[in-house]
Amino acid sequence: MKLSIVVPCYNEEQNIPLILKRFGEVIERDDIEVILVDNGSTDGSAQALTRLLPAYSFARTVKVEVNQGYGYGILQGLKECKGEYIGWTHADMQTDPGDILKALSIIEEERGLVFVKGNRRNRPFFDVFFTVGMSLFETCYLHKKLYDINAQPNVFPKVFFDGWENPPYDFSLDLYALYMARKKNLKVVRFPVLFPERIYGESKWNTGLKAKWKFIKRTIEFSVNLKKNGNL
Repeated sequence: MKLSIVVPCYNEEQNIPLILKRFGEVIERDDIEVILVDNGSTDGSAQALTRLLPAYSFARTVKVEVNQGYGYGILQGLKECKGEYIGWTHADMQTDPGDILKALSIIEEERGLVFVKGNRRNRPFFDVFFTVGMSLFETCYLHKKLYDINAQPNVFPKVFFDGWENPPYDFSLDLYALYMARKKNLKVVRFPVLFPERIYGESKWNTGLKAKWKFIKRTIEFSVNLKKNGNL
């Protein structure tokens, strides 16, 4: 298996048919697998996966009984990956599954220890402002070049993941992965991805100023712990 891509699904019943259909349109090789993690969903996501997966030979699922966070769901999927390269993207259709194939093409051309990550375009001004602010803070505080940290997809060699120690279970996982790539001196390659509005459902965290502030506090707390625990 060349690539395993994890898609965490928390209450994404309406988006699951769309993302599977789109993956089916862009995957034209038999060495790619898509692992959809039912991350403790309370809607009909489990039933949608059971109904739809038999039609997609490249896809399988991992079940998390109780949601323990965005990062936890991704980590459970990554543990099940069989690919030489692994990674994740979102189920909300804000990141085109076709970008996974672009990332794979880049990593196959580069070879070696490479971390490939999207760089979002077509976003509202306030979201860009928020991202720039967080990027500047993380870059200065952790002394690594870190920007658009939550962009998707993320693709990297499985051997890189095998060296992770105590990765976070929440949205800080994106920061942890990019920071570790910088720390381990992986070549980080960014490529532009479009980032449209969600078709169905709503963001699990980006729901207003209060949610953004909560996200900022969590991210800063994680960054402080990362630095304090000697991971620099």
